[in-house]
Amino acid sequence: MTVTATADPGPAPTVTKTVEAEVTKTVTADPPYDDSSHAGSGNASDSSSGGGSVYYKNCAAARAAGAAPVHRGEPGYASHLDRDGDGTGCDWG
Repeated sequence: MTVTATADPGPAPTVTKTVEAEVTKTVTADPPYDDSSHAGSGNASDSSSGGGSVYYKNCAAARAAGAAPVHRGEPGYASHLDRDGDGTGCDWG
């Protein structure tokens, strides 16, 4: 009978390396709404809009653009974003 002895190798050494990384987040939103091509009275003081040429299809688009919440009078505000009618659109979860 042959007996072979083996050595206990023990745990492997732990190697820790710190790496710094720069993270860039890209968000794609709907393009701004151009209402100049729509026929109408030409009255730009519609109380349901905030003026300017920014339009958000929904609150998800406003959040993706970093604009939520939007307030009455600000570019991008529209009554369809303000479901409770308090003058602040996309102010809910």
